[in-house]
Amino acid sequence: MRIIETPNMPKSNGHYSQCVEHNGILYLAGQLPRIPETRAIPEGIEAQTHQVLSNIEKILTEAGSGKDKVLQVRVYVSDIKYWDTVNGIYASFFGQYKPARVVIPTRDLHHGALIEVEVTAFV
Repeated sequence: MRIIETPNMPKSNGHYSQCVEHNGILYLAGQLPRIPETRAIPEGIEAQTHQVLSNIEKILTEAGSGKDKVLQVRVYVSDIKYWDTVNGIYASFFGQYKPARVVIPTRDLHHGALIEVEVTAFV
């Protein structure tokens, strides 16, 4: 087992790792759309979706992986009304590659975020 923490992302405040690798599988913790330099969460679902996907890509890169090696994605949205916007940005991010995915409408996310994304990938 290997713990992966990228210096390109702020350290987590909670008792968890950004990413854990075991037998070539990467388990990324749920990521909020924080701007790494300031820890701020941008305004609006479009900016937050771009930010959270960018953050995930940084962690995957640090782990020696990439978005083309993502196996499954869990997308938590604070309101299902955001889904069309999120899905469009998500499709642009992954392009022709289509990992397995689940969308979970939820209520309040931590720190007022509108989206949180969790990923399983391989190295």
